[in-house]
Amino acid sequence: MSFMYNPFPYHDPKPVNRPELSQKTIDSVTGGGTPMVAKKFITAISDKVRKEGAIVAFDGYTTTKFDLMVSLLARECAVFDFKIEFVDSAARTFKSGEEIDSIIDSLLIWDTKVDPTLLYGKVYHGGYIGLMDPAKVEAFKKEIPALKAPGTLVVVYGYGSLIKEFRPLYDVKCWFDITPMNCMLRIRAGEYANIGKKHTGIINRTIRRCYYCDFENAVQLRKELFGDDVLDWYFLDNDRANLQMMPFGAFADICAQLVKYPFRAKPCYLEGVWGGSYMKQQRHLPEKMRNAAWVFDFIPMEVSVLVQAGKEMLDINYCSFVHKEGVNLMGETCVRKYKGYFPIRFNWDDSYHSTGNMSIQCHSGGKFNVENYNEFGRQDESYYVVITGHEAKTFIGFRDDADIPQFFKEIEAADTQHDPCDYMKYVSYENSVPGLQVMLPAGTIHSSGRNQVILEIGSLTIGSYTYKMYDYLRLDFDGKQRPIHTHLGELNVRQDRRYSVIHDPDSPEYIVQKPRLDASGEGWEEYILGENPQMYISLRRLEFEKRCEQDTKGEKFHVLTLVDGDHIRIRSAEHPERYFDLDFMEIACVPASMGKYVIENLGKEPIHVHKTCLRDGYQNDPA
Repeated sequence: MSFMYNPFPYHDPKPVNRPELSQKTIDSVTGGGTPMVAKKFITAISDKVRKEGAIVAFDGYTTTKFDLMVSLLARECAVFDFKIEFVDSAARTFKSGEEIDSIIDSLLIWDTKVDPTLLYGKVYHGGYIGLMDPAKVEAFKKEIPALKAPGTLVVVYGYGSLIKEFRPLYDVKCWFDITPMNCMLRIRAGEYANIGKKHTGIINRTIRRCYYCDFENAVQLRKELFGDDVLDWYFLDNDRANLQMMPFGAFADICAQLVKYPFRAKPCYLEGVWGGSYMKQQRHLPEKMRNAAWVFDFIPMEVSVLVQAGKEMLDINYCSFVHKEGVNLMGETCVRKYKGYFPIRFNWDDSYHSTGNMSIQCHSGGKFNVENYNEFGRQDESYYVVITGHEAKTFIGFRDDADIPQFFKEIEAADTQHDPCDYMKYVSYENSVPGLQVMLPAGTIHSSGRNQVILEIGSLTIGSYTYKMYDYLRLDFDGKQRPIHTHLGELNVRQDRRYSVIHDPDSPEYIVQKPRLDASGEGWEEYILGENPQMYISLRRLEFEKRCEQDTKGEKFHVLTLVDGDHIRIRSAEHPERYFDLDFMEIACVPASMGKYVIENLGKEPIHVHKTCLRDGYQNDPA
């Protein structure tokens, strides 16, 4: 599920993956515009339609569009002299809008004292079927088969049309997919109304309801459809005028080949009220962007993967790839532990040459997330400093002498009376230098200070449970003071994490650690930068000049970031033709199934690669 509020509409063309695909798979991918796709689709099923008739179902991820394809199929049926019937499944099966509102709105927080941005709620786990009228469902199941006749194409379209209760009705089952960024751009453009709504509403409320209901329903249905292998056709609907189509077997083969390689995801770029100048320049982003305060480089719920398939460039929702190749990508134990979700996220926070720090904030833990949001798991983070300017600081934990009750009073006054808070009296900090690693288990007060770029690595963050406790009375792009979450922050912040505690090697709260050598080989060393029983990730750094040997052992994926040096190649040891080249500050994932692999320096300067993997024993951790 996506929680990316406002991506900049820039499609980065660089991170293209080029797995070796069979000619059969390449030839089975149809592009060339939606009219061509409609023509190829009707041709593929024409014999069945002519002899027996066919009932086709179109379902898809939130915001996918069926209307153009439906219209073009009517034109193609006229060419073939077929009769065509269209059935909008949502109109025939869902409860009334008022009934759906009563179900979903009751799960959302409406108290602005608790949640001033009306951002949070509880995830709805009832699926599409829980939003449908039982009597309408039974009538639908009787109505659809009666429409089938030789020479007739019946097209059933709409969200939830492929739930298990309806699948026996269809001869051909199709899934329309879309990347999270394109999905969000459609929502912001007013092209989508929530389930049960006739028209789009206030953007933030539409997005919140998508997250807690619409996205959840679509994600779970897609995972079920992929797992049960019941689909016949897979469509990419990132551009309604240029739909792409392939047999589901071809999509499965593309994923099966991609997971044999190290790969890179397609990032999303977001503007912010601070900094963003370094990444804008580093990535050669459009001049019209104000900045790139956040780069969602490898956040599983937000990114996609670009795959070259002959002449077609496929932009595939990363979570779809995860659903299809989860075991080979993450390892069977990881898939079981995290219910099929990719459990670590990576993004860049750029406060370089900014007027101020990122907000003073904290995040909630597993128990709080489960009880208050129906979520799965905790929200931990970590910061790895890559770029610094003058006087850069990383804020973490409270000072030993901090009067925390007084801090709470001051941030409350900042929120309600707009009085500034002298946060330096309360929050401790590290002087930032490249290579500084800090761990941020849930509840740790923290902030990335101005004048630096950090690699933020987090746990299974399905939602966005960031409680801003102080934001320097800063205004947003609309000139309004940015709201903060004093109530939720006070409930979740860990007051015991003070300077002396988080630096104490004998303390279970030891989260600002010194690097320690863990492994070495000919010409390379591997250091542990951060491991803590409270977090299931292991943060490491590989240092070498020519090459470094690694091994996933078929059990754990590795995520590699080039944090010092210009160019490296990550290649399979057994199949050296399977490789991916990384430039400075780019991120690649090495699938668990790869086994032994080599990182080679393609330049002359020494190399530092940040490596993240699951900590030994993670499978025994509580959520």
